[in-house]
Amino acid sequence: MIATQGPQTFGFLLVPKFAMMAFTSAVEPLRAANLLSGKELYDWRVITRDGRPLPSSNRIRLMPDASIETVADTMGPGRRLASVVVCGGMDGQVYRDQAVFAWLRRLARQGVRVGALSDGSYILARAGLLDGHRCTIHWSCLPGFMETFPDIEASSEIYRIDRNRFTASGGIASLDLMLHMIEADHGRDLAIAVAEQFLHERIRSDLERQRMPLRLRLGLSHPKILEVVGQMEEHLEEPLSCVELSGRSGISTRQMERLFRKYLKRTPQRYYLELRLERAQRLLTQSTLPVMEVALACGFVSPSHFAKCYREQYNQVPKSTRLGAPRPAPAAAAAE
Repeated sequence: MIATQGPQTFGFLLVPKFAMMAFTSAVEPLRAANLLSGKELYDWRVITRDGRPLPSSNRIRLMPDASIETVADTMGPGRRLASVVVCGGMDGQVYRDQAVFAWLRRLARQGVRVGALSDGSYILARAGLLDGHRCTIHWSCLPGFMETFPDIEASSEIYRIDRNRFTASGGIASLDLMLHMIEADHGRDLAIAVAEQFLHERIRSDLERQRMPLRLRLGLSHPKILEVVGQMEEHLEEPLSCVELSGRSGISTRQMERLFRKYLKRTPQRYYLELRLERAQRLLTQSTLPVMEVALACGFVSPSHFAKCYREQYNQVPKSTRLGAPRPAPAAAAAE
């Protein structure tokens, strides 16, 4: 922690389409810590690139306290930012503001802790501030981030703190990150009191995963189905054959076929294809990878086959998704 006189000040940099929930889940614990301690432990500034109001992903606009150029003037004598948090949400993968990148690098050189929420990790990575650091990002952005920045160690934990860098995957994970910081700064009792203030039953550790367990996502408890689907999710880039899937799961291909039709209402081949196409859709919307590289990353060796399958599933070609055309609901899966 940076030694400062008075409260520790956070700067929250809002970028276009920032996630309101991630932002408020980070700010509110600081307010509660002040309230419950009876002391001004934390202060904060809301910052935008030019000091103008900016709409969040839910279209609600926030009035900032300052721009990146004027925030220092709002701090008062002898005060400076201890931490700056890039509040992402949507479109972080296409953010390219060099002035913001330079500002973040300058703060990092001055010893300010630099962090990000949701897909704000893209912005830190573009600025070169995650080189040699571990990070996390929202699970829907993780495949695209890993393909775009293969040398950065990114994972699916809810948050990560690596020296003077910190990242949270978004949503309620921002609350867990701030509770961890409050505990480190002022002790566990205060962190627990803040958690209880928000009816947060426990402070989750940085080792916890973002997504629900597979059995909850599928609404199933059949161990063989869960084993097969788990194998599928682990092998999207280099798909396994049905024989390999059944062999690794300890069942026959015929039994696997029956289980999938009974519980998932589709064949194993169809379900596997849908998983790969879902990943392709996320890569198209959450990365700038060429369509051909997206196809390869999802186990398609033929661009024409990828385009055909994608069009059948989403009623549009991959390039339309990349260009931001409205995405209709997936077409009904046909039994194979």
